Amino acid sequence: MMEEIKTLRINGVLLSAPATSTILDAALENGLSIPTLCRFAGLQPVGACRLCLVEIMGRNRLQPACTTLVEEGMVIQTDTPRLQKYRRMIIELLLSEGNHDCGRCEADGTCELQSLADRLGADKTRFGPLRFRSGKDTTHEHFLADRSLCVLCTRCVRVCGSVEKAHTLNVASRGAASFITADLGSPWGSSRTCTSCGKCVRACPTGALMERPRTSGATKKNKSASR
Repeated sequence: MMEEIKTLRINGVLLSAPATSTILDAALENGLSIPTLCRFAGLQPVGACRLCLVEIMGRNRLQPACTTLVEEGMVIQTDTPRLQKYRRMIIELLLSEGNHDCGRCEADGTCELQSLADRLGADKTRFGPLRFRSGKDTTHEHFLADRSLCVLCTRCVRVCGSVEKAHTLNVASRGAASFITADLGSPWGSSRTCTSCGKCVRACPTGALMERPRTSGATKKNKSASR
């Protein structure tokens, strides 16, 4: 049975995509970039970061491109002044909620948050510093965790659960107090479920999860492509 194909326009470009595709999938397949932090190849989209919101003709509310399926005749804009302003605000809030001093971070140059801030012109924030998650977990033999650099994209949680199927990591608490934890609050190093696979570290878009240095050199940040 042939898969149903939908025809739509994104930024004036006429394209087609399977009916099961999201707007973000369709855009990326056709070389059109939409900012996102919570998307990671192979993981179920959750619409957590809200950076991929787009304008769809005929709809008053902005829609998340990563969870909205394509429809026949859709007319979509992904980079309007309204969206640019909204995305800068999100990046500024994320920067305000964390201890993101790029010059001192081992992920400097590989951090996706840093890259998006540069791309969107969010070189400073109007909102901070706000109260941010704090605390480091250095108990694991192979990895380090720094909550102050976490943006709660949940990529680590999802890759741990759906890919490695260890279900070690999860989100604790609610709202601004939320943070990533191992085994319902245990130190990461004492986890009985962690397989030390490193998938969570490779999925992390910032320096919140890192490999321990094996030599006297810098902490290793070895991430795979997320888009």
